[in-house]
Amino acid sequence: MSGQDRREAEVRRLLDGPRPAVPAEVVARAAERGRRLVRRRRVVRAVAWAALFLAVVAFGVWAAMAEPWHPPASGTAPPLWGGD
Repeated sequence: MSGQDRREAEVRRLLDGPRPAVPAEVVARAAERGRRLVRRRRVVRAVAWAALFLAVVAFGVWAAMAEPWHPPASGTAPPLWGGD
């Protein structure tokens, strides 16, 4: 019998045996903890979406004002007249 088979047989033996009773307060605490976790995940997800939205808006405003698609102005201007 390989190690994997031995472990599987041990798990099956444990699962087939009698199960201990779970106290009622454990179930209530677990349910409350689950509700808190779901609520926290919803809040985190909402904050993340709001931050993403604000980042997109900020980028749009910056792009509209800075116009990065236009080449930068050169540091020196060409002479206005035929220059000597």
